[in-house]
Amino acid sequence: MKTYELVHEIFNQCSGNQMRDVDFTEVETDDPRAYVENFLRSHKTVEIREDALTPGTFIYDVTADGLNMRFSFTEI
Repeated sequence: MKTYELVHEIFNQCSGNQMRDVDFTEVETDDPRAYVENFLRSHKTVEIREDALTPGTFIYDVTADGLNMRFSFTEI
């Protein structure tokens, strides 16, 4: 399994507040997208947009039940 640094950002829905919640975690997975899908399994509607910037880096912009999030994986 590969080890990644995961940055999980949750964007604030209030228009007057541009702050976001950010969590840093080290995860082991062979499939970052499957990790994100498993993380979001409790949500009813999920839309995932994937972007691979460089080899070993994956970014998933997610809308889950109207909440915007970003999962950024960087291989360690």
